[in-house]
Amino acid sequence: MSKTLASPIEYLLEIKKSRFIGRIEPIQSSEEGLKKVEALRLKHPEATHVCYSLLANGQVKQSDDGEPSGTAASPMLNVLQHKGLDNVLATVVRYFGGVKLGAGGLVRAYSQAISEPLLDAEYVDLTLPAQLKLAIAFEHESLIRRLAEQQKIKLSISYTDEVIVELEAEEAALTSFLEGFSEQVRGQLRLLE
Repeated sequence: MSKTLASPIEYLLEIKKSRFIGRIEPIQSSEEGLKKVEALRLKHPEATHVCYSLLANGQVKQSDDGEPSGTAASPMLNVLQHKGLDNVLATVVRYFGGVKLGAGGLVRAYSQAISEPLLDAEYVDLTLPAQLKLAIAFEHESLIRRLAEQQKIKLSISYTDEVIVELEAEEAALTSFLEGFSEQVRGQLRLLE
């Protein structure tokens, strides 16, 4: 199961007069993450680099923003993936201090700017909704509506020669709901693809 952060965290790292401002924050989409990167660029116009790595619903976007290829975004992404995170944006704003760090030094700096604050971070599990579709007799429609409302399960209904019910909730809640409902209607339901 993947997780995200409960709230944004920041960390300041100084190496050979260069300042690295690491920030990791929860996001809902790639678009939201990219807007936050642009806002960061506006907030730090004097910064030499604004590198980022974002994970949104399993998809990755990243930029080394002028640093040598593979020395900024990839190490940041490795830290995020190693922690099992998703729906997060990791950014590092770098103010160059005049001393070159070399490729290895950059990889260590960008990794550390993201990994250090994650040591004290608070995490929340990402639960993806599961979906279930079934066919029931008309006489069971009011029962399924009432049970779904009681258990806070999202429900949509359509009609053919029977009632087609689509349910959406956390997987464990759906499994429990289905077992209880099936028992009450004595198995008179069909699961649909």
